[in-house]
Amino acid sequence: MTTTTERPVMTSTMRAVVITENGPPEVLTPAEIPVPSRQGSEVLIRVVAAGVNPFDAEARRGLAGVCGSPEVPAVLGCDFSGVVVESPYAAHPLKAGFEVYGVAAVPRSAGSYAEYVSVPSLQVARKPKSLSHLEAAGVPLAALTAWGLVVDVAKAHEGQRILIHAGAGGVGHFAVQFAAYFGAHVVTTSSPRNAGWLRQLGASQVIDYTSVRFETELSQVDVVINLVDDADVASRSLGVVRPGGLLIHVPTGDMAGLGERAAEAGIRFTDYAMAPDATCLAVIARLLDSGDVSVYVDDVYDLEEVADAHRLLERGHTRGKLVLKITED
Repeated sequence: MTTTTERPVMTSTMRAVVITENGPPEVLTPAEIPVPSRQGSEVLIRVVAAGVNPFDAEARRGLAGVCGSPEVPAVLGCDFSGVVVESPYAAHPLKAGFEVYGVAAVPRSAGSYAEYVSVPSLQVARKPKSLSHLEAAGVPLAALTAWGLVVDVAKAHEGQRILIHAGAGGVGHFAVQFAAYFGAHVVTTSSPRNAGWLRQLGASQVIDYTSVRFETELSQVDVVINLVDDADVASRSLGVVRPGGLLIHVPTGDMAGLGERAAEAGIRFTDYAMAPDATCLAVIARLLDSGDVSVYVDDVYDLEEVADAHRLLERGHTRGKLVLKITED
């Protein structure tokens, strides 16, 4: 339920998890740090829940590449769902007490592994009414990434054949749903345990990557969206795209020469970086509230258990999203 008032911050410090050096999950350390001060057009938000993303693990290790790793000491965490405490001005659309979700400005500023976060208002939207804060916190970064890949770049439409690698992951399970929603014929790679679930989400064909090579099962697809940080998968994907088709490569690892090989094969190629967008978040919220799209939260951890969440994330094969519970709703 959305309230219309929210108590002002009554303390100068807050619970958070920080890193003071780059390294393994053990560098994630609970701490008491100052509450951020809202600046300019930012919105100060009391964080109820925060999503855990592969980017967080890369930033923790100092390997975020072109996306940028924050300077230590740092608070990680991109996704959040919570309640507005302070707005830029009295008539601002995001008023104190409104339930919102969005993307923090990491690495430019502190992230959402904390009780409060101050975020540019253009990166925040009203939370989907049908979702709890724990569910909503699993949406923003993954869904915005999937929307950009499927809608903005691939321009999904009826009659189009799209292969999505790693369809059961955070970005992948949204990408499957968006592509199916816009009428594309969706093929995805997955382990057997997720096959039935992915078909429910809209996949027309699920290829078991543990037993067969995807290039033996299909060819002449219009678009491949590669979410797997594996040079072999990326290279093999070139062989299934039709001439003039499109390969979108998302991982930030070194894939030197992939674009050149795509050009030699007559295939269009691009990498991708998500851009926070409140307008798009509002559209996604409507799709979630209508039931056309859903989010899957695999597990929930308390803030102080974030290192365990990172360990599970880095082992791979998580279905959907992992979420941290920060404060009480």
